[in-house]
Amino acid sequence: MENVQFRRQLPLGAKAGGLAFTSAVGFNLFISLFAGVIIAIFSLSGTEAESYIALLTSPIAIAIVLTLALTVAKQPAKKLLPVKTHPKYYLIGILIVFGALFSLSQVNEYIIQLFELMGYQRRASFVPDVTGWKVVPVLIVVAVIPAFMEEILFRGIILNNAEEELGTVRVVLISGFCFSLYHGSVEQTVYQFIIGCLFGFLAVRSRSLGPVILIHFINNALIIIMLACGAYDEAGELIISKGGAIALYVVSAASLIGGVVWLFLDRKLLRPCKKGGVKTFFIFAAIGIGVQAALWIAGLFVNG
Repeated sequence: MENVQFRRQLPLGAKAGGLAFTSAVGFNLFISLFAGVIIAIFSLSGTEAESYIALLTSPIAIAIVLTLALTVAKQPAKKLLPVKTHPKYYLIGILIVFGALFSLSQVNEYIIQLFELMGYQRRASFVPDVTGWKVVPVLIVVAVIPAFMEEILFRGIILNNAEEELGTVRVVLISGFCFSLYHGSVEQTVYQFIIGCLFGFLAVRSRSLGPVILIHFINNALIIIMLACGAYDEAGELIISKGGAIALYVVSAASLIGGVVWLFLDRKLLRPCKKGGVKTFFIFAAIGIGVQAALWIAGLFVNG
């Protein structure tokens, strides 16, 4: 009886989703500051070690949030980390990620150019060396680990906790917003918001993290593999003929549209939003949103 009463007092639902985001931001900021001290003490600035440390701070922060959710809040793993689903959702996910990777990237490029008209300068990439065997550890820290940890946070802890109160449509949009804001990348803001919403839509349809973890991995891994293969020029543009580029964009756009339409045709009921659910989420996510928004704005003034 005591356990039941204790669990009823826990901030589950929209509160848990908002707290999870704020906690992840807080832990990530603390770990990043600690990592900065280590980098300064050991003079690692400008080295590959600095890049790896920077890439690992977020997964560590999310791992702490997951641990607290499973132990302190005693949330069931099956609720936060559902896996079983119909195989068709993996195929839908592949269609979506292929389409998003090549067609949505162009939309993102236009947004960056708009920022550049206002004086923004692109930041240099901090991806470690991907030549030869070095591509393997990069794939692990850029593709494998983020695919698991970020999906656990945004489509596992946040979405699965908040959907009942926020409703299906709102939770997809809000989780996509949080996903984009959490990364703090000015260049990738639009792409990450759209793909975050697509991942959320796939997660609520499939009721599983399996498909979104797979396509998150594919998205990141393809970029790294293409970098390793020299598929991009110095300006970051894909090295491909004009005709090949047109064909690629047309096929990828068709793939994206097909995957999204397939999901819409999946006749599963959408959960309605409960009164006060959105407000509750944003109250508990406010600190995290404020911190990340400040970091995003500061990024506008950081030279490339």
